[in-house]
Amino acid sequence: MSQRSSQHIVGIHYAVGPKIGEGSFGVIFEGENILHSGQSQTGSKRDSSIIMANEPVAIKFEPRHSDAPQLRDEFRAYRILNGCVGIPHAYYFGQEGMHNILIIDLLGPSLEDLFEWCGRKFSAKTTCMVAKQMIDRVRAIHEHDLIYRDIKPDNFLISQYQRLSTEGKVTKSCASSSNNDPNLIYMVDFGMAKQYRDPRTKQHIPYRERKSLSGTARYMSINTHFGREQSRRDDLESLGHVFFYFLRGSLPWQGLKAPNNKLKYEKIGMTKQKLNPDDLLSNNAIPYQFATYLKYARSLKFEEDPDYDYLISLMDDALRLNNLEDDGHYDWMELNNGKGWNIKVNRRANLHGYGNPNPRANGNTTRNNTNMNSKTRNTTPVPTAKQQAQNSNKDNSKSRISSNPQSFIKQQLLKKNEPNSKYIPETHSNLQRPMKSQSQTYDSISHPQNSPFVTYSSLKPNPKRSTNEHNLPNHYSNFANKNINYQSQHYEQENDVYSSNENEAFCFRFYNYCCCCFCCC
Repeated sequence: MSQRSSQHIVGIHYAVGPKIGEGSFGVIFEGENILHSGQSQTGSKRDSSIIMANEPVAIKFEPRHSDAPQLRDEFRAYRILNGCVGIPHAYYFGQEGMHNILIIDLLGPSLEDLFEWCGRKFSAKTTCMVAKQMIDRVRAIHEHDLIYRDIKPDNFLISQYQRLSTEGKVTKSCASSSNNDPNLIYMVDFGMAKQYRDPRTKQHIPYRERKSLSGTARYMSINTHFGREQSRRDDLESLGHVFFYFLRGSLPWQGLKAPNNKLKYEKIGMTKQKLNPDDLLSNNAIPYQFATYLKYARSLKFEEDPDYDYLISLMDDALRLNNLEDDGHYDWMELNNGKGWNIKVNRRANLHGYGNPNPRANGNTTRNNTNMNSKTRNTTPVPTAKQQAQNSNKDNSKSRISSNPQSFIKQQLLKKNEPNSKYIPETHSNLQRPMKSQSQTYDSISHPQNSPFVTYSSLKPNPKRSTNEHNLPNHYSNFANKNINYQSQHYEQENDVYSSNENEAFCFRFYNYCCCCFCCC
């Protein structure tokens, strides 16, 4: 990325590089900070931390007039969680032409990618070490009054990333906040996160039923299947399902068939409810501590504080009783004859922005024929530097942003709407449904997939407190000055279908002490 004069600059000092992935929200490019080392950022309130010169970043683009914009909300999540271990830095959010952009740390492959490369099964040792980190990340999110609501391996990424130079050499680096730990696990994509309690009073949201599904059917909790309001216990139960997925290679409720999605959800939920956690141990081939974990998560009450230390201690017990150590040596470090994963060899299927540089090369998409609900994946390996150079001569827009960046971004975004395209994005088509009247907004607040997560779900209004026209306490009025309606979303993967069909309007609710964080947006 030395020819900066020919590159497009966004966010004042970030040079846009090659495309590295795309998703339902838009396109993601690799980028680079071009400020001198040690120089401060622009001073914009959008910048959340200092970044060194030539530091690589990930730059997400989405149309400003998207039906379900999510980058602004994702940026707010990163601001709330700023400084937490395993949460990427968000350096900038703003507008470039007709697009919103979000600039965050460049990270490595997801746990789903690594799981795929390791033969779709992790050892007990790797699963225990990964589980300890994942529990710790979820604890940090819960301590900041948020629940995640979409736990899945795709949203956990490791720190180490690799870049392929024009000479074909692979350079390895780690995210700046990882303290050079290549296997530090990060959580990304907070589009479905939601506040479960008031940040000031710590008052928990009320228990509700008849809620629409939110999350990924393969991993979501039993309570979510039955329409119950989610809380911290549901994130932890979803983690338990992920752990068994790593250990078994698949879950018993994968590949279930039904005439329609509603019946399929019910069938998956009933299967989860029918199976005792002990039944998932595969004849004691899996440490029993994982069944104990899942039993504990399912036994938690709606507002109960989880004992995260106890859950982590279960993983330590599983290691100790099987004569294993938490030595930081993971299964993926044995790939390629002990050299570890390599960008020139291993495909990166994650489309959240850390995926195949050309996910639809030659129109090759294949479906995983196993019993697992995998996404549509590209069979084309990551091209070498020579192949990239050849592709660049044929179509410069495939590997480098063109001289007309706005046209290029628009072209990339429109590709997903081509009628004959075989590419199925990770998320989602929009289904328009009628909205309920504004009179229902306060008692029936919903949180669809890409809703602004920085909301506090409705609590019964206190009749002694004065309210404004939106039936909110007056100290919210500066921020809750309008209702925002979101269309119903439907999300479908190959065999995993998850949806949010709640159509109620809802209000932004920000707190006075948070205005310094959000006034820039």
